[in-house]
Amino acid sequence: VCEKRTIMSMLSNSSPATGECAINYILGGESDTATTIECLEDEIKSTSLFLERALTVFFLVYSSSLVFLMQAGFAMICSGCVRKKNVQNTMLKNLLDICGSSIAFYFVGYAFAFGGDPEKRSFIGTSNFFLQDLGDDATGIGYAHWLFQFAFAATAATIVAGTLAERCQMNAYLLYSMVLTGFVYPVIVHNIWFQGGFLNAFRSKPLLGVGMIDFAGSGVVHVTGGFTALIATHLLGPRKGRFYDERGKKLKEPKAFPGHSRSLQMLGTFILWFGWYGFNSGSAIKIDADLRPSVISRTVVNTTLAGSASAITALLANVIYNERKTGEPLYKLSAAMNGCLAGLASITGSCGVIEPWAAIVIGAVSGLLYLGTSYILIKRCIDDAVDAIPVHLGGGMWGVIATGLFASPRGLANYFGTESKHVGLFYSWGRNSPDASLLACQLIGLLFILVWISVIMVPFFIVLNYFGIFRSDGLEEVVGLDISYHGWTPDSVAEEVSQEQLTAYYTLKSNRSGGRRSPARDSEEDPDDDGVDRFE
Repeated sequence: VCEKRTIMSMLSNSSPATGECAINYILGGESDTATTIECLEDEIKSTSLFLERALTVFFLVYSSSLVFLMQAGFAMICSGCVRKKNVQNTMLKNLLDICGSSIAFYFVGYAFAFGGDPEKRSFIGTSNFFLQDLGDDATGIGYAHWLFQFAFAATAATIVAGTLAERCQMNAYLLYSMVLTGFVYPVIVHNIWFQGGFLNAFRSKPLLGVGMIDFAGSGVVHVTGGFTALIATHLLGPRKGRFYDERGKKLKEPKAFPGHSRSLQMLGTFILWFGWYGFNSGSAIKIDADLRPSVISRTVVNTTLAGSASAITALLANVIYNERKTGEPLYKLSAAMNGCLAGLASITGSCGVIEPWAAIVIGAVSGLLYLGTSYILIKRCIDDAVDAIPVHLGGGMWGVIATGLFASPRGLANYFGTESKHVGLFYSWGRNSPDASLLACQLIGLLFILVWISVIMVPFFIVLNYFGIFRSDGLEEVVGLDISYHGWTPDSVAEEVSQEQLTAYYTLKSNRSGGRRSPARDSEEDPDDDGVDRFE
């Protein structure tokens, strides 16, 4: 009687299947107790599976939102680092990153990255074009996974935006972002993160018995974006007046082009750091898998420590350098901000497989690497407007290598779900059996990324430059891209552009357009103009 009353109570607040189990028990009598229990067990398992899938979808969407928010951080940093006459242009390019990347990743990018049979080795994906095979997934995990991976692809593309600021044409930038996210980046993802890729660590027979471990993308995302930025800015050339005078003679000291807002730069840094928690922890992908919660919690701790250690190291090292050079200890805000971001980029590849003490070491080294790489770029007259190359390329390369040095046995066991024979080089030394298999895989993967990007992006940027659609006109660059691309506003010319430069620009523009515009009208301030762009 008690059992029947218990079962009856399920009917008032239960799923249809659970209620059906209870009714069958009541109608069947005592002899059907075992059948009813089996029925309830099946229902509980089904409900549990549904909740796990729903939790995975929520986790991916939530992490994607944090990664997407990083675009706001990039926009704030880029706009804060450029001069006032280029703010609108820089902000629009950040927006175009998202728009172009989403379309390219929908058409072919996701298919090239994750299409194909995971049991067969392949260089590039061959299915899921236009997401055609994901619509039949009743769990919704497929679409959520696309969103998460798209946010990563857009991040790789946005890294280049700040590097080319103040001198790159709008059309060229849109073309670049679509090529990178639609073809170049997906092939790298396929070979490292897709199970059919030759570098993937989860293959049945991985490379050198372990494969490449890039947990959240120090190599896949940051090296890809940073190395592409290096190629692009080298071919594009520096901003006018940065390293050479008007006659092309090299300046004794590079001319500084300070950004118009340190506040925006700091805001962007905090937004990026916040988004990095979704970037790294979200890379666990399936929160319901065994030991994944342990991996996720490890990533956020290591992310915090690496960013902090790198910021402090870069700041203090820069203070010591300036004191030895000038006699004054200068605490540069830019060194701390970019040092922090370099530490975050470096910990991205190993955050789920290392111990917290190693995160501090990795972060500290990345802070020093940032300062050294930034110094080398200036000496080589490579103009990086936002120091994205030292942050992402320098930090990313170190992050890939650091995984091969510091990956711990416990971290790898949690990551793979089983004990790993191949651990970080420092740990294998501690076992008196040096094993560099993991480090070798990391170096092979890093070499693959650099070679693949060079093969595709170098010819691509050369072609753009050959057809004259890569760099903006010299006079357009002098007056600012906000004027040449987005229309004249009083704010664009405040104290940064002289009236003579404006007159020369509008005269040239009028001559090119056959005299359809009046330079005098454009160069004069309209007393009724409130600075808001409107259609004429």
